[in-house]
Amino acid sequence: MLKTDLFADYASRPSLLRERYQEHRGLIVIDEIQMVPDLLNEIHWLIENSDVSFLMTGSSARKLRRGHANLLGGRAWRYTMAPLTYAETDDFELEQIVVSGLLPPHFLSFDPVQDLRSYVADYLKEEIAAAAIIQNIPAFAEFLRVAALTSGELLNYTNVGRETGVSAKVVRNYFQILEDTLLGYRIAPWRKVRNRRLIETEKFYLFDVGVANYLARRTPRIGTPEFGHSFEQYIIMELKAYQAYRNPELEIRYWRTSTGFEVDFILGDMDVAIEVKGSSRIHSKHTKGLRALLEEHNVKRAVIVSLEKQPRRLDSSIEILPWQMFLEMLWSGEFGV
Repeated sequence: MLKTDLFADYASRPSLLRERYQEHRGLIVIDEIQMVPDLLNEIHWLIENSDVSFLMTGSSARKLRRGHANLLGGRAWRYTMAPLTYAETDDFELEQIVVSGLLPPHFLSFDPVQDLRSYVADYLKEEIAAAAIIQNIPAFAEFLRVAALTSGELLNYTNVGRETGVSAKVVRNYFQILEDTLLGYRIAPWRKVRNRRLIETEKFYLFDVGVANYLARRTPRIGTPEFGHSFEQYIIMELKAYQAYRNPELEIRYWRTSTGFEVDFILGDMDVAIEVKGSSRIHSKHTKGLRALLEEHNVKRAVIVSLEKQPRRLDSSIEILPWQMFLEMLWSGEFGV
């Protein structure tokens, strides 16, 4: 649908799809399906009345949902594609990917910053704003910067609105746009309370660490707080990709008490508790959140993902794993989630 003549044909006459292909046998691939939502009615008819199969791709469900498009309930399987994963890449440095990110063109680029610059200017600020019918593009561009700076933090619409110069209601809509266009996702808190009062605010992460760091205008280096945040975002990228490809029903949450104890990620029903530390030496101060969690819940495995070179255990309850080993175990299914 990026071909203007093809787009014009089908936008004006969606029935052309049926007329041209009802005798076809096999697969038809349609890219950017959200650009002509009315095609979905024709696709529905063809699925029911012909031997045609369809593979449809798109970068936004917003237009489809807002336009009450036929979403082919029960007739289509939905898959989410993530940025590149550890299982799909080889021989990279962490400091490299927190700058380039893991979108294939940026990861493979000789000049990822220039590619990110173009991506942000041409796609995020213009195309996304246009598709979402945003009037105030400068405000949306500033919102993107603030969203990047606060990626991985508790959602606070009022504070983001104050930094962006728009109302909390507008900010809420902006975050929804990022979700609808697959540019970010929320991580819900663990809410099964026992003895402690828990935080119940969601966190929001941008979908790619390189995009987040470019928008936030930072170049994290190992040993800095910024790198710690980026390392955490990289690990949640891997967890979300694993969820999308291996177990869409897997719940990913975080645990945080009102007194400040926190564990970055909880997989399943306390199957794995994960604390992410961008440090090459883990000390007892790094375990406070996990130990507080272990006091209250029966956690099957408690893990600290770190920059240490070799795995080890702190007593019998907490494992310290090098990040590469953790990801190899995750993708091989060793955690059982």
